[in-house]
Amino acid sequence: MKDKITKNKHRIYLSLFFFMSGFSFATWASRIPTIKMAFGFNEAELGTILLAMPIGSLIGLPISGWLVSKYNSRVPLAVGYGLNAVALAIIGFSQNTFSLVVAVVLFAFTTRIFNISVNTQAITLQKQFSQKIIGSFHGFWSTGGIAGVAFSTLLLTYNVSLHMHLLIVALLCLVITCYSYQFLLKGDRSEKGNKIIVGKPDPYILYLGFIIFFAAICEGGMFDWSGIYFQEVLHVEIFTYGYLIFMTFMAASRFLSDLIISRIGMPATFLMCALLVVSGISLAIIVPQFWPAMIGFSMVGFGTAAVVPMSYALAGASSKYSPGMAISIIATYAITGMLLGPPIIGYLAHAFGLRVAFIIFGFSGLMLIPISQLFFRYQKKMMAIPEKSQ
Repeated sequence: MKDKITKNKHRIYLSLFFFMSGFSFATWASRIPTIKMAFGFNEAELGTILLAMPIGSLIGLPISGWLVSKYNSRVPLAVGYGLNAVALAIIGFSQNTFSLVVAVVLFAFTTRIFNISVNTQAITLQKQFSQKIIGSFHGFWSTGGIAGVAFSTLLLTYNVSLHMHLLIVALLCLVITCYSYQFLLKGDRSEKGNKIIVGKPDPYILYLGFIIFFAAICEGGMFDWSGIYFQEVLHVEIFTYGYLIFMTFMAASRFLSDLIISRIGMPATFLMCALLVVSGISLAIIVPQFWPAMIGFSMVGFGTAAVVPMSYALAGASSKYSPGMAISIIATYAITGMLLGPPIIGYLAHAFGLRVAFIIFGFSGLMLIPISQLFFRYQKKMMAIPEKSQ
């Protein structure tokens, strides 16, 4: 009974970290149009600024993998998220392009350390539960994103300044981090599989990497550009509507993903996700009006959301690497997707318009179909090898 209470307490506070991470990230993403207007950036210039996010993540990637392999994951989790809150506040007080880029790099760097740590905790805790719980954690991230966008919309309505908005959120994140640290999992450092093995790429991780690469293009691009799309293509005054509907259906998808997977299996779930992304973005592009775009963005959100938790869960089952290292490796692909996606959207939008640029999301969603099929064929082949050898 005591063990059940303890593991449920771990789950509650780990869910809180996922929620607050989504809240703080949505705070940043929903204010990108404000930053664009304040600094007078065009689409290409904004795309270059957004390039700082994945660069910061790439810098943090090897460090986060090393920290999780050297310490219990709750240490880099708490320190990373505390510094992430500080970086968020600095973004709001940036007075020139240089200081803004430095702050964004720091924000992305600490986000990466936190993400690797919190997902390592989630996979470790999953082993204590018979039912699937990974999807619910990512559901809380998306729910936090919804709350963050809603809070941003409220503050925009009352014309609250950018620096005050980000400072309020940063202080809230710091308080929660200090209090919740004591309730995180202890002793989850893995003793093996903590080193990257140089040589021929492991197909198991490689396929998952490409899956999460294309998902990251969709997810990261929608985070950064949905507000701009509603502002400049649809001419909606409260430009956070698109981001809000996207995040709402992401949350719904992630809370339902564990149930969906148990009913139809992961291969069919990946196919469903791909079709929703392609159909949704096509609707938003072909019919650039408020309600069709809202429906389209909701479909993209529902389709994109389940891909990341499914990929992380599959990576955690790697026979070659520890969960923390496996997540760290496939996160490299995710960061690459985020590295390429938002800037490409910006450059294409500057040259051809934002509607044409959004075709990238449809292509990325389509690519999930063949790559996921290749992955499951390989997985089935690997599972059959021990049977043949007996």
